[in-house]
Amino acid sequence: METKTTPNPTKSISAAFDSVNLINQLITETADDKKKGNVERNVKHLEVMLTKEFFTTALTEQQKTDIDACIVAGEAYTV
Repeated sequence: METKTTPNPTKSISAAFDSVNLINQLITETADDKKKGNVERNVKHLEVMLTKEFFTTALTEQQKTDIDACIVAGEAYTV
């Protein structure tokens, strides 16, 4: 029998900022297919997390701003 676990906002925010930090690092480097793919996957992760109410309600305004800016920068990098 499956049990549903309650999401942990703190762990989810930490994981999201692992993606933010990776994207911010990669976009300073010369783009290649591997880096673009990595950025795309991490941008998608951030976009998915922003659809989750438990996550967005736990974010500070600065964290939300940082994630939004990272998504925009990541999308520009992969064009």
